[in-house]
Amino acid sequence: MADVPRNLPPLSLHVPEPRFRPGDAVDFATVEVPPAGAQPRPDTAADPASFHDLAYTLVRVLDDDGQAVGPWNPRLDPDTLRAMLRDMALVRAFDERMFRAQRQGKTSFYMKCTGEEAVSIAATHALASDDMCFPSYRQQGILIARDYSLVQMMNQIYSNSGDNLQGKQLPIMYSSKEDGFFSISGNLATQYPQAVGWAMASAAKGDTRIAAVWCGEGSTAEGDFHSAMTFATVYKAPVILNVVNNQWAISSFSGFAGAEATTFAARAIGYGMAGLRIDGNDALAVYAATQWAAERARTNQGPTLIEHFTYRAEGHSTSDDPTQYRSAGEPGAWPLGDPVARLKAHLIAIGEWDEERHAAQDREVAERVKVAQKEAEKNGILGHGLHQPLDTLFDGVFEEMPWHLREQRQQMLDEEEASGRPWARKA
Repeated sequence: MADVPRNLPPLSLHVPEPRFRPGDAVDFATVEVPPAGAQPRPDTAADPASFHDLAYTLVRVLDDDGQAVGPWNPRLDPDTLRAMLRDMALVRAFDERMFRAQRQGKTSFYMKCTGEEAVSIAATHALASDDMCFPSYRQQGILIARDYSLVQMMNQIYSNSGDNLQGKQLPIMYSSKEDGFFSISGNLATQYPQAVGWAMASAAKGDTRIAAVWCGEGSTAEGDFHSAMTFATVYKAPVILNVVNNQWAISSFSGFAGAEATTFAARAIGYGMAGLRIDGNDALAVYAATQWAAERARTNQGPTLIEHFTYRAEGHSTSDDPTQYRSAGEPGAWPLGDPVARLKAHLIAIGEWDEERHAAQDREVAERVKVAQKEAEKNGILGHGLHQPLDTLFDGVFEEMPWHLREQRQQMLDEEEASGRPWARKA
């Protein structure tokens, strides 16, 4: 064995530390924001090795004057732009009302996507309606953009008698096979290998549908993420792998997932796949990147990893208080602005929108959400107790229930009967 010099300094462990803590003044001057339109748009059949730089910069379309510029401009018609703006306004209004519902004790939990609406809304508009989406728990905009029932979303949040999932999922963990929305899981990154597996199956069957999956930047530290990356690149799975870098994973900042060393889009380079780092608060950049990645997937060019550089404007969930771990000045100082305001400014700049119509739309979507809430609450709220027949607890696990579960179900029902307060059985 080699001799180790005795005069070496002791080893030290680096522990990442966020730049700003509660009470600190905020200055994001070190965040590099390149000019909109400055980045090249490779051909969708290009070798990933030929555009590594796109994993380290920011693909941007909307400039400071609200104009869409550069080769990534998707050149969307005004009706599509207005539809995206409306969906973003609707999900924001939905979030606000459901947040208040949790504070009123009507449900146990909620998660807002304030400041991240473009990530899911614009991407969904760029995908085909039958492409399969594997969301994390902050992509409720996918359902909104696919015109899913607001009442059904609220039924699930309330776990009431109208909940299609029978109260078995944590509030906001929706599922809709008919709308191409895979069941949300609270376990981090499990959706990644599921999405890649689905995409591989689609390719093996000779189908034309692709998959898209989302996770937060903290989830890239999970083993499931890296297993999925390996399978996706080896088999050229037709999948779009979205990493939503909103700077915070609950109270842990992005440095604990590796942000101090490199970008999250750079993970694609090590796997030999296409990687893009985009302005996640620019709806047109999100649309363009998703459209580009979807074309690569549909033409058998393989997967694309997209890092959406954005910011979580509010708490991680209703169980979180961000003032305990980050500066209150961060949301307002974030240099990429607000996605709703930026798309609104673009439509106004091109003469296709105005402040009066925007204010009217805000009132309209708020009223739509209010009406949906009243309808959903006719089915009950979580705060009023169990709404599903007790024996449905055992449903939906096996196609044919095994004997031992039938025995356990009967034992449970017998004990409830003996307690003198039995819950209704299903008809």
